[in-house]
Amino acid sequence: MTYQPPHVIEIATAVRERRTLAREIIDEALSRISRFQEPFHLFTAILPELSRQQAKAVDARVLKGDDLPLAGVPFAVKDLIDVAGVPTTCGSRAFANHKAAADATVVKKLVDAGAVLLGKLNMHECAFGFTGENAIYGNCPNPWNTERIAGGSSSGSAVAVSLGICGFTLGSDTGGSIRMPAALCNLVGLKPTYGRVSRAGVMPLSWSMDHIGPLARTAEETAVVLGAMAGADGLDESSSASGVPDYSAELGQEVRGLKIGVPRNWFFDSLQPQVAQSVTTAIDRMTALGAKRVKATLPHLPEVLGSHRAIILSEAASAFEPYLRDRPEDFSVDIRTLLQGGQFIPAVDYLKAQRVRRIVRRDWAKEFARFDCLATPASATVATSYGQSKVKLPGGDTPLLNAYLDMTMPFNLSGQPALTVPCGFSNDNLPIGLQLVGAPFSEAMLLRVAHQYQQETAWHHRHPPLG
Repeated sequence: MTYQPPHVIEIATAVRERRTLAREIIDEALSRISRFQEPFHLFTAILPELSRQQAKAVDARVLKGDDLPLAGVPFAVKDLIDVAGVPTTCGSRAFANHKAAADATVVKKLVDAGAVLLGKLNMHECAFGFTGENAIYGNCPNPWNTERIAGGSSSGSAVAVSLGICGFTLGSDTGGSIRMPAALCNLVGLKPTYGRVSRAGVMPLSWSMDHIGPLARTAEETAVVLGAMAGADGLDESSSASGVPDYSAELGQEVRGLKIGVPRNWFFDSLQPQVAQSVTTAIDRMTALGAKRVKATLPHLPEVLGSHRAIILSEAASAFEPYLRDRPEDFSVDIRTLLQGGQFIPAVDYLKAQRVRRIVRRDWAKEFARFDCLATPASATVATSYGQSKVKLPGGDTPLLNAYLDMTMPFNLSGQPALTVPCGFSNDNLPIGLQLVGAPFSEAMLLRVAHQYQQETAWHHRHPPLG
């Protein structure tokens, strides 16, 4: 019998209709954790007692007639998101005893909606890296090829869904840390609009560019999860008071008539041929469904990368300054070097970067008014090997930082919503992702486009050989 991974909507429906019990779902998930934890170093904290208590509570609420959109769905969170009574380590030795006093707002909302928390997930230390390597908790490899990276910094978040342990997970995204591992592991990963989802109870890396979002197999599942976790929060002054739509309601609308912007600059300049082919074919599929292709040009992209770097280094140095001052040896050498480097960013450079951000938002808003969403590759390359520092692309040997993050980090600076959706595989069976980007608070439209694309393709039905 072929194993069928957990599907958010199918599980919640079965539990609500009392065709299965939440505690049965959770027992199966905990069994899979036992199978995969050691080879994949998925979790920094496994919480079987808590998850069984929550599952029992879900079954009781269902009996009472509570309508729970995520009834019994197993999930886990990146270990920079607070869970009451559990250390929030941020993947670092520096925070091994940093026990949270309360649940993060997103955890509380999801549990209130019936989801069941399994534990906390491995990540690149301090969320400050894109490979997902972690010297403290162990590397979390890619299930499609365990010699390759899963991507970061939300490595555990991607792998836990890919291996069928969780129906969905939460990650954070400051430069691509949800979208890139989702793309490398054949998942949908959504970075919502800045302020769409509360960050209360989340350890910061860069306060003005951090985003919290879900990873799941499909846009349909992602829509349900986003609906449960989005919205204003009095504990997070950056959260938006903009109303939360019914993200699932629009999924069935066709894409006919929508304008898909395809960049003429930057994003397609130097890609692995199989990535270029898969992304182009995906865009062709959308136009076959009735969408209209529109040429797009985003100005200021070279300046965006420099500004992103100045902001993230400065804000990270500020966020971790007390710990770096008192216990620098608790950070890995590469993370300590980055944080110390951020202390030497001149204030004038930080302010210039913020001015670039304002100009970018102004000028990109004009460009995005010409189309409904932008379509780009999620990365220039498929998953690379551990220890690899460069990748050969048509434009020459390219640092991995650029090959992965040049596609994603611009939209952390702009704060726009962006998601990745599976769109193909390389010849050596490694996933390829398509990135869709919209105007602020256009998540419903992005999910609709991704869902309609997934209705016409079967990439998301493929599972890693270890599943």
